Amino acid sequence: MKFHNPLFPILLLLIISCSQIKNNETPNANQTYQWEELIDADLTNWDNYLSYKHQPGYNGSVPKNEQGEEIAPIGLNNPSYHVFTTFQEGDDILIRNTGEYYGCLITKKEYENYHFQLKYKWGDKKWAYRKNLLKDSGILYHSIGPMAVEYWRSWMLSQEFQIMEGHTGDFWSQANSAIDIRAYKPESVLDPMAHESQDFITLSMNSPYRNYCLRSGNYEKPDDEWNTLDLYCFEDKSLHVVNGEVVMILKNSRYIDENGKDIPLTKGKIQLQSEAAEIFFKDIRIRKIDSLRQKQKELFIN
Repeated sequence: MKFHNPLFPILLLLIISCSQIKNNETPNANQTYQWEELIDADLTNWDNYLSYKHQPGYNGSVPKNEQGEEIAPIGLNNPSYHVFTTFQEGDDILIRNTGEYYGCLITKKEYENYHFQLKYKWGDKKWAYRKNLLKDSGILYHSIGPMAVEYWRSWMLSQEFQIMEGHTGDFWSQANSAIDIRAYKPESVLDPMAHESQDFITLSMNSPYRNYCLRSGNYEKPDDEWNTLDLYCFEDKSLHVVNGEVVMILKNSRYIDENGKDIPLTKGKIQLQSEAAEIFFKDIRIRKIDSLRQKQKELFIN
């Protein structure tokens, strides 16, 4: 005998909904896409570029040898250098970035409208320029154009989600990129500091507020523990999230062309910096989004 319960379809929907919530998924459009895993043993999703082993006193010019001749950068995918390697740890494939030379891993693909996520923890080594400084790296997003176009002659034009001891989530503009950030305006020698209560100010090389902004708070874990970073990019907006905390709200991503015109900067490759400090990455993944979540959208409303 068949028994028909008219409430069964409703109960089924409730069970599916609860399952989604349990797995940190919501029925919003930006949660319907599958993650694309970006790490494998051979780093097949990445190119790499290395420039120089910068020394203390570097001033932004091309390094020279003892004879005063300019030194050529190491370049793209040079097989003689092993700054970026992988190894297995339990079920995870980890990337070790020795940091010995300035440079980066670069995704082979360009991305637009996405949620990017990785985990990182610091190693013990520091090199040359950063021997007595904080450990440093970063996520450079919306990366376009040629390599080595900024001060360190190591990276592409891009926006930076900084990874740095005590400063993870900070922003730097790279080359002639520009963006607007909710932040306190700086005074005297102070830097702007992000905060959701503030109006948007413009950050760029030519901005009166300069091209650097502090994150709103420090949510980092100790050096030997894994930190989770989430970067949300949708249209011209982005969010820097450190261990689940939004530390910066950014919009109007753009760059300034040679004629001084603002050009939208809303897609590009992703670079992971090598910057004279050893760092480990794992669980690097990305997924497409159709929109920001409602709570995220509200962060941009005046």
